[in-house]
Amino acid sequence: MSVVVAQDLTMTYRVPVRAGGLAAALASVVRRRYRDVHAVRRVSFEIAPGEVVGFIGPNGAGKTTTMKLLSGLLHPTSGRIDVLGFTPWQRRAPFLKGIALIRGSQPVGGSQELTVLDALDYQRLLYDVTRGDYQQALTELTDLLELEPLLERQLRALSLGEKMRVGLALALLYRPRVLFLDEPTLGLDVSATATIRRFLATHAEQTGATILLTSHYMADVQQLCERLLLIDHGEVQYDGSLPELSARLSPFKLIRVSAPSARRDDVEPAGEIVQTGNGTWVLRVPRADVARATAALLSTVDVADLAVEEPALEDVIDRAYRDGLA
Repeated sequence: MSVVVAQDLTMTYRVPVRAGGLAAALASVVRRRYRDVHAVRRVSFEIAPGEVVGFIGPNGAGKTTTMKLLSGLLHPTSGRIDVLGFTPWQRRAPFLKGIALIRGSQPVGGSQELTVLDALDYQRLLYDVTRGDYQQALTELTDLLELEPLLERQLRALSLGEKMRVGLALALLYRPRVLFLDEPTLGLDVSATATIRRFLATHAEQTGATILLTSHYMADVQQLCERLLLIDHGEVQYDGSLPELSARLSPFKLIRVSAPSARRDDVEPAGEIVQTGNGTWVLRVPRADVARATAALLSTVDVADLAVEEPALEDVIDRAYRDGLA
């Protein structure tokens, strides 16, 4: 049974509009005009237990609004949501103890004067975690998220990357079954990003948690998610795997061949050369011609190494945004 169900989910905001100028401002006091902004339009999908799903789309596509609807922070205009058997906006205690929403823009809320250890202990009281479970979770999270040097420091003194690690610890202390992660690596440096990715992959594997992840960093999605939901203009445009999306939008593959002694005239008949340097050649080849091109290269040049690659995820997603999925 699916743990997250969205059916015909719609969220529409009614916002005031007026022309510029003093006369329009005075007229709007007497007679206001409004327009509807459709943040989410009839979105439907289901997520099975243990799935890690990437939820991607351009700015303003409806990702964060959908996350807020699923976590119960917003009430939809229409449609049905079921998360762990609960209606999210009813905000019942068992539901709140079963989910966590973590936002990269604000990973740690509450008083910033608390130490990390105080914040974790307060979370224990808030979610009614037993002492035994608390100590076990604290030990595991401290080790996995490298929190030991941070425990006695105040929240306000932490860097963004450190706050993200602490925010994850606070959210996972009570062992929620569903995680909604909204840009968890936003603004982090390379080291902090790698730490968060490793932790999320390990956590998902060890606990079987269900994760819905939004990110503008395609490496997050590529490393963590087997399934993609692509949303644009408030509507789900694609639901499936990355290889399927690549095959649908990119009629070619890349062949990367290391052949230091090869000349352009030797390599070019196999496909379109898109990059070369230091004895390495990258060719763009139609998917149907990959076997032929590979055989031609192996028979005509002295190949030290050869690999067939999918186009970069960023390129595939950019094409989806620009050209659509029709």
